[in-house]
Amino acid sequence: MELKMNFKAARRNYLNVLFGLVFWLGLTFIAAAVGAYASVNAKAFYAGLLRPAWAPPGWLFGPVWSVLYLLMGMAAFFVWRERGHKSVNAALCLYAGQLVLNSLWTWLFFAWRSGFAAAVGICTLWALIVLTLVAFWRVRALAGILLVPY
Repeated sequence: MELKMNFKAARRNYLNVLFGLVFWLGLTFIAAAVGAYASVNAKAFYAGLLRPAWAPPGWLFGPVWSVLYLLMGMAAFFVWRERGHKSVNAALCLYAGQLVLNSLWTWLFFAWRSGFAAAVGICTLWALIVLTLVAFWRVRALAGILLVPY
């Protein structure tokens, strides 16, 4: 009887963890898709920009951002797993805010071509990223480390 109850509890825990993983990765990749949609026609625009010699080629953005979004989603998942920690809700709210701003920035710059708004947006985004990284680090160091490449 006890073994059967332990199995049910383990299964419930497994489903909870799986739900969290799918939720945080899904939310993160939805934000990625919203941003990607704004940059569908950005190839010519990006090619026409005056860029420094060290600027990456346009084809590199897709693969690099895919990895970055995966790392971001995993970091959020690891923070979510620490639900007993007092700072989890604040950290995840910061994460959600920077995710929204990340998607919005692509629209500001590539779709709406608003240089000033994009500059303000990117500065705000950088601040939110730093705050999120620090908040994630305080909850779980690995989550903070996963945001470092971002």
